[in-house]
Amino acid sequence: MDNLYANVPRDLTRVKSKLFLNLTKRQILCFGAAILVGLPLFFLIRKTGNMTLAAMTMILVMLPFFFLAMFERNGQPLEVILRHFITARFKRPKIRKYQTENVFRKAVRNGRKEVLHVRKA
Repeated sequence: MDNLYANVPRDLTRVKSKLFLNLTKRQILCFGAAILVGLPLFFLIRKTGNMTLAAMTMILVMLPFFFLAMFERNGQPLEVILRHFITARFKRPKIRKYQTENVFRKAVRNGRKEVLHVRKA
């Protein structure tokens, strides 16, 4: 008799609950938003008679929603990765100077010179 084994992931935090058609709630919401935005746009552009333009426009509009639903790196979704990238690249200064906080100087300024004295045992 053959031994049957089931692969169980060691890190159970990566296991996500699936709702419908093996999709997570996040994926269902993103795909639904893509359909709500892409299909009406397709039918509006199709009235002009250019089916290729309508299809390409629909694909380009729906693509960000698919990336939001499916892309994940190191357990973080796309919008978190983009937020970190924008913060590091554009919001923070390129060269940050090294600054330390001198607690002893603060204590002298506040009039608590007793902090500077070392107790002898």
